[in-house]
Amino acid sequence: MSARRFSDWNLECKVYIGNISNRTTKVDIEEVFSKYGPLRNVWIARSPPGFAFVEYEDRRDAEEACACLDGSRLCSSRIRVEMSHGKTKRRREGGGRRSPRPRYYSRSRSRSRSPRYNQRDKRDRSYSRERR
Repeated sequence: MSARRFSDWNLECKVYIGNISNRTTKVDIEEVFSKYGPLRNVWIARSPPGFAFVEYEDRRDAEEACACLDGSRLCSSRIRVEMSHGKTKRRREGGGRRSPRPRYYSRSRSRSRSPRYNQRDKRDRSYSRERR
């Protein structure tokens, strides 16, 4: 297997493997996925963990592996196997991680009320006392 840059992988032959165990190794993946055809590359994410990619030499082998291995077990985890879309989830859905709140937003709704609202609220309470 040649070590090519991840961005140089052939998208037609690239397979996404999701929900893998933290214990899953490159050898585990090679052992299972090489049954469907010769592999060019295997890459396992470590930070954050839980997914990997494999690149086959032939598109048909990649498609067969997806059809046969999706929902199967690898190192005691039920894995999700599909053809890679070429985009990360963060780009496709507008952000995987949430950015921190801007400082001008208040965490509490009561603090974010306008002073005018608070004055009206106080008047309503005093009016109700007078009616008693």
